[in-house]
Amino acid sequence: MDNGVVLFAGNSNPALAHKICEHLNLPLGGAKVTTFSDGEIQIEIHENVRAKDVFVIQSTCSPGNDNLVELLLMIDAFKRSSARRITAVIPYYGYARQDKKVAPRVPISAKLVADMLTVAGAHRVITMDLHAGQIQGFFNIPVDNLFAAPVLIKYIRGQFDHNLAIVSPDAGGVERARAFAKRLDADLAIIDKRRSAPNQAKAMAVIGNVRDKVAVILDDMVDTAGTLVEAAEALCLEGAREIHASIVHPVLSGPAVERLQGSVLKSIVVTDTIPLRPPAQACAKIKVLSIADLVGEAIIRSYRGDSVTSLFV
Repeated sequence: MDNGVVLFAGNSNPALAHKICEHLNLPLGGAKVTTFSDGEIQIEIHENVRAKDVFVIQSTCSPGNDNLVELLLMIDAFKRSSARRITAVIPYYGYARQDKKVAPRVPISAKLVADMLTVAGAHRVITMDLHAGQIQGFFNIPVDNLFAAPVLIKYIRGQFDHNLAIVSPDAGGVERARAFAKRLDADLAIIDKRRSAPNQAKAMAVIGNVRDKVAVILDDMVDTAGTLVEAAEALCLEGAREIHASIVHPVLSGPAVERLQGSVLKSIVVTDTIPLRPPAQACAKIKVLSIADLVGEAIIRSYRGDSVTSLFV
C-alpha cells in the first residue's frame, strides 16, 4: 500500500476501523463526524484526498439511520473533494432483510439504500455476509461480498472435536451450513420451523442426526435471538451433547442478551462487524472474533486490482 490510499471511518465501529488500519499499517484519516445541536450530522474532512483512493469504513448498525446518513455524507464530501475512487466498506449492511416485497405497499429498502450509496458517489462497495446475496444486483457499481467463513471455520475447527454437526436454523441457511459442514467434515442438520397460525407456538423438527453430537447453529445474524434459542431447545430435545452458535453479525436487539443468558446454548461466537453494546459485553457466553485482517486483505486486493474471491477458495 502507498500514500495513494486513505482510510476513513464514521462513528459506527471505530475499534474495527483501527484494527483494519493496523493490519494495513496505515493511519486513520482525519475527519470530524459530529452533530449540530438539533441532531443534524456534520462532516468535515481534515486532509487532502484529491486523486486518491478513499475507503470509508462504516457499518450501518444501530443507530442505523444515523450511521447510514454519516456514510452518505462522508461519501458526498469525498466526491466533492475530487477523490479518484471512493469505496464504501460496510461490514454490516443494514436494511438487508428488507430485500423484497413481503406484503402489498411496502418498500424494498435494501434497494433504496443501494441507490442512495450510488447517488452519493460510491464507486465500489465492500461488505460482508449479505443477508441475501441477490442484494449485489441492486447496485449498478461493483460489490465485493466477503464471507466470515475462514475466521469462523478456523475457530470451530480448533475449538470442537470431530463429533460435530453443523445446523441451519431454517431452510434459507442450508447452503451456508452445507459449505461449512463440507469444510469441517461434519454432519449437516436443518431445523424445520412451522407456525400453525399467527402468534401461535411453532412446531420445530430437526432434520438430521444430532444425538450425542456437538451441534453448532450457523446463521448470518442474531437479532432478538428468538429463533436461535428455539432452535437450540429443539436440538436439546433431540439429544445433542452440546449446543453452540456461530453468528456473523451480532445485532442483539431487545431481549436478545437475556434470552441467550437463559438458553441451553453453551457459547455464541460472533464477529466484530457490529460492536457489542454494554449488555452483550457482560455476557460470558459471547465470544468475539475479529474480521479486520480479512477486510484489510480485501481492501489491499481491491486497490491493487487483484482477485478478492481467491480469499475464500
